[in-house]
Amino acid sequence: MRIYQRYFGRYKWPFIVALVCVACEAVCDLLGPTLMANIVDNGIWQRQLSAVFYWGALMLLVTLIGAGFAVTRSILASRVSQKFGAELRSDVFAKIMGLSETGADQIESGSLITRMTNDTSQAVQFVNGIMRVFLKAPITAIGSIVLASILNLRLSLIIYGVVLVAGLLVFFSMKLSYPRFTLLQRAMDRINTIVQEYLIGIRLVKAFGTYSEETERFGDANTTLMQRGISSQRVITVTAPMISLLVGLGTVGAIFFGSQLFVAGDIMPGNITAFTIYMAQMLMSLMMLTNIFNTFVRTRASTNRIQEVLACEDDFSAVELPSAAATATRPSAAVQPTLAAEQQAQVSATLPARGAVELEDVTFTYPNGSGVPALRNISVRVAAGQSLAIIGPTGSGKSTLCWLMLRFYDVDSGAIRLDGQDIRQLPINLLRDNVAIVPQTPMLFSGTVAENILWGNPQASPAEVREAAARAQANFIAEMPEGFDSLLGAGAVNVSGGQKQRISIARGLIKPAPVLLLDDATSALDAITEARIRTELLGSLQQQSAEKRTVILVTQRCTTAMFADHILVLENGAAVGYGTHAELLETSPTYRDIYRSQVDSTVSA
Repeated sequence: MRIYQRYFGRYKWPFIVALVCVACEAVCDLLGPTLMANIVDNGIWQRQLSAVFYWGALMLLVTLIGAGFAVTRSILASRVSQKFGAELRSDVFAKIMGLSETGADQIESGSLITRMTNDTSQAVQFVNGIMRVFLKAPITAIGSIVLASILNLRLSLIIYGVVLVAGLLVFFSMKLSYPRFTLLQRAMDRINTIVQEYLIGIRLVKAFGTYSEETERFGDANTTLMQRGISSQRVITVTAPMISLLVGLGTVGAIFFGSQLFVAGDIMPGNITAFTIYMAQMLMSLMMLTNIFNTFVRTRASTNRIQEVLACEDDFSAVELPSAAATATRPSAAVQPTLAAEQQAQVSATLPARGAVELEDVTFTYPNGSGVPALRNISVRVAAGQSLAIIGPTGSGKSTLCWLMLRFYDVDSGAIRLDGQDIRQLPINLLRDNVAIVPQTPMLFSGTVAENILWGNPQASPAEVREAAARAQANFIAEMPEGFDSLLGAGAVNVSGGQKQRISIARGLIKPAPVLLLDDATSALDAITEARIRTELLGSLQQQSAEKRTVILVTQRCTTAMFADHILVLENGAAVGYGTHAELLETSPTYRDIYRSQVDSTVSA
């Protein structure tokens, strides 16, 4: 329950006050049957109307006091649980945002959505329940047993037997329920994953006409969720009626043996009445305890799943911030950016923003992958302001180099240096501030075109946005209904693939970073548009800019690579060629084969 301990300090006093109110409410409820016994024995049985009014007024006062405590704890429980839920969701979302690639690979996106919504809601309900009814049930149950024993010890033996059997039923219910609720949450993950995949790939589903396959896949997952839901509830549906039957039999037994004691003169009728009310209260308490334990079991499963997210590997950082586990009090959100800014300022003073990139004997294997290295002993140096093209067959490790330079993963051996400093020694934000990337698959977000471009530099002026779009050959933006204020749908489904790439390129160009990574960023563009962008990237941009950028571009086209200062040829994760276009035609069979295949196909066309 580390998650709840983490937030307890912030809500300690409201939590304690709510628990006190719950306890006082339970005491008021327990006084009711005793007061009722006095009304019957001292008032009705003795035919004393004044005693009836006295004990009745006292009973009404106790009921009003209990209602006041109930209102107070309900208000506190609602406020605290909702604030707890908001902070828990914010922390989980912040954790997801900060996951490293390795951490993100551990849990699929559909499961993360379930944990962010369903599991956190379960945790909120648990906190709300603790402050409202969870403490009341055991107090009421124990109080009913104690007060019934005071009324008549021999008759209370029936209660002891009922509680013993009910306790065993609740224990076995918990043991059987926990694994079933865990499987239920996993089935819910599967449902979310299938729906998410369908929404992302809806065009492919329509294009290939795989409606029946998708419907069948969802149907299987939905059936599994239904079956696991039934399985998890089956234990509860059996346990609850058995406890009700048990307490009912106990009540019948109490009335039967109580009547015999009354005939013998060992008990008053008011005590029998109070005893049966205590039996009813105990029934409600046991039923409540059964629900509490089942809620606890389900919450335990949800809490463990949330804890798995919070325990995932964070994005790399050279200087760790104090963690909640390492400090008595957790730093506020306002303090953490200040600490990070101070660390960045210290390192940035020793990191001139020139853009020289060096890879020294880099070897890397994807975690939880096939075990075959994606890159092996790669060494190359790109001077500040120069350009490097990376080319090679599919699966040769070209994009992997880009991810390593942004430190989405750490190298297994060797080193990657930026301006002479190992990137593992740099704060992650500082490293990524100095590197701009245009990914192979452009990812745009709902919002305006300008907002998507400004991702690269939120402080850029409208003139700089227009200039970046012009350099990216995104002239189509001016023809859109609202220009740069035109709205893009989720995933930018209302623009073409080539238009997405050009907006993505503009986003990379506008970022004031000395290093620009282009991961096959022009694959969806025609030859003329690509040539214009290439001129901007490797021609005029490099010659006219006051501060030259280091450009590293991954490409499949020799006609693009040949304009770079140097070309690195990869095959099966190893470097099989390095040099200029002319040199590689002479020395690299792999590059020569790629070039000839492209030239021959162009001539044939």
